[in-house]
Amino acid sequence: MLTFVSKNLIFYDMKKQIVLIVALVFVATTISAQSDSTGGTFWKPNPRNYNVKQAFEIESLFPMFFYGGWHVGLGYRYEKFRLRVSVINGGDYNADVQSLDGPIDGYKRYYTTSPGIFLGYNVWKNLEVYGYYERHTFEVEQLSTGEKQDIPSNDVGIGISYQFFIGRTFYIQPGIHSYFRSEQSTTFANDQTYTIPTFELTPIVRIGARLWKRN
Repeated sequence: MLTFVSKNLIFYDMKKQIVLIVALVFVATTISAQSDSTGGTFWKPNPRNYNVKQAFEIESLFPMFFYGGWHVGLGYRYEKFRLRVSVINGGDYNADVQSLDGPIDGYKRYYTTSPGIFLGYNVWKNLEVYGYYERHTFEVEQLSTGEKQDIPSNDVGIGISYQFFIGRTFYIQPGIHSYFRSEQSTTFANDQTYTIPTFELTPIVRIGARLWKRN
């Protein structure tokens, strides 16, 4: 059974990025907002950002850039529904830190360029619950030999996140993602076998911009 301490260590890398973003948002919200008679305030525009009939948005899981990777997502919102497509490349980020058992000794697993599709629903204000499918190709490195093997994986999951808007255009969207996949493994030249975790739970944080909207 995992202890509380070990679980904290598993999510440390991503959590420290979320703490940084939350701190920046907190500092930003101390700035006085200007108001007018028709448009509300900078932080509480009128109409509110969640009261939108249609919108196009672009966003990024920006912590991937810290690891030499990248991520971009495009979303279309129709009232409370949101459809989003994305592509991720994780650079040298070790995806095994997301598994409940933590990193696997002697191995690292990387996101290569992989697409995904997400369908969500705003259950309350900007709180979104969504399901998704991602066609990942993971590159697994055996650290002792430097040998690498690819494992393709069909990942599905459920996520929950909240869009914190900064004015009418930009937003920060922290959340939690779960991943489910079938059990797969690969064998290296020295006959050692790596088995990919079948379940992962990870905090995420995206930044984005609403490019167009219709109220």
